[in-house]
Amino acid sequence: MTKSSSRIKLADAREIEPLCPYAKICGGCDMQHLNYNDQLIWKQKRVEDLLGGFGVVEQIIGMEDPTYYRNKVHATFQVRRRRVVSGMYEENTHKVVDINNCMIQSKKANEIIATITKQLNNSRIEIFNEDTGEGLFRHVLIRTGYNSGQIMVVLVVASNFFPSRNKFVKALMRKHPEITTVVQNINNRDTSMVLGFEERKLRGSGYIIDTLCDKKFRISSRSFYQINSVQTEKLYSKAIEFAELSGDEVLLDAYCGIGTIGLIASDHVEEVIGVELNSDAIQDAIANSRLNNVKNARFYKADASEFIKGLVREKRQVDVLILDPPREGSTADFLGSAKQLSPKKIVYVSCNPETQARDINMIKDAYDIKKIQPVDMFPFTSHVETVVLMSRK
Repeated sequence: MTKSSSRIKLADAREIEPLCPYAKICGGCDMQHLNYNDQLIWKQKRVEDLLGGFGVVEQIIGMEDPTYYRNKVHATFQVRRRRVVSGMYEENTHKVVDINNCMIQSKKANEIIATITKQLNNSRIEIFNEDTGEGLFRHVLIRTGYNSGQIMVVLVVASNFFPSRNKFVKALMRKHPEITTVVQNINNRDTSMVLGFEERKLRGSGYIIDTLCDKKFRISSRSFYQINSVQTEKLYSKAIEFAELSGDEVLLDAYCGIGTIGLIASDHVEEVIGVELNSDAIQDAIANSRLNNVKNARFYKADASEFIKGLVREKRQVDVLILDPPREGSTADFLGSAKQLSPKKIVYVSCNPETQARDINMIKDAYDIKKIQPVDMFPFTSHVETVVLMSRK
């Protein structure tokens, strides 16, 4: 929950006192004032309102324990009364809320952020000031392998010059020997983006490996990887179940990221073609293919819309299309080409049912909507993930 003006409303639901002590000022969650069952009711209704016109919406898949689920955690730092504080920005401000224990972030990440904050208070490292552009230390990004336990810590600084860097990292590793790798990321731009483009490995390999649906995945700092591992397994399993793969299909995995869906599906198809624009992610996808000894998957760095147009020009046969685009959804070019490519089935995974509904409207003349499944990937927030199965008419 954020400030009362932005609370999610649910008729007939009794508001509760938030479990999180920061709920009234932090901009991270907007459903802390509802118990978890009421959150699921609200999300079910939202998906039904947006997608129910296409068909029956299945019951949302929730979590047994909806706390401490985020495997990717970001903290910002600020100086307040000569003391370094860390946390997230207060809603609609650039004031950092001093957070000691976020209940949706990995517990281990919470502990590491607290240690780094203490180290900064005991050092002469200057905290970056957004107003003046002066200072060094900007952010920390922590990625945790839910199944592997591996941990990556990314120290985001405004300059290549990081005084007492080795001393700082040694102290951190002494306190948290469970950390697998530490990366220095240089972000010297005037931007709201957390990560810059230049990095150097300070400890370890510069990436972590986690297991998802019995496949191993290499995850680097800038790669997309679903933040809720427990629910991701349910989401991807549902997507592959919807596809009803028989073993002889050619599958196109569009917006494939580090290759998660395609590689998980690779055991059930003849060939996987993955396309992704992010170069870091596609490098991880190729490495993940080797890591899992997958021989029938090929990954390409390209814009998905341009890539699928090329497949149409080549008259390439694709039996199943799985797409998992960013929040803004797919494009008219991509969807128009998808209709021309004419796979037997399209499985559309989305983190934004609003743009998903828009996109489905563009192709519903050629495809029947067969199944709609919501999955709660982001408890205590209003976000919801959906999987939609479409079958060629």
